[in-house]
Amino acid sequence: MDKKNIFDNINVDKINEEFIEILRDKDVRIERIVSNGQVSDEDFWYEQNENEFVLLLEGEAILQFENKDVKLKKGDFIDIKSRQRHRIKYTSLDQPTIWLAIFY
Repeated sequence: MDKKNIFDNINVDKINEEFIEILRDKDVRIERIVSNGQVSDEDFWYEQNENEFVLLLEGEAILQFENKDVKLKKGDFIDIKSRQRHRIKYTSLDQPTIWLAIFY
């Protein structure tokens, strides 16, 4: 069993988000996502077949849902139900936005 740290090797890339799979099982997947100002394309919506629990570890973000925006800061979390349309409206440009996403 190897010990790891969620904050090791943070990649600051203003063009591409970084997705690192931490764990995968038949019913759950955990990812660390690092955003550096990236947002969803204007006409793109996530509409996933699985639930997604998101915890913001660093930075700031705004998730846009069809009927409201949700601003997230360090420590905030949200549980997005499957098929709920959402998109990334904003992520911090000044520091990396680090997400922990649990898909179940």
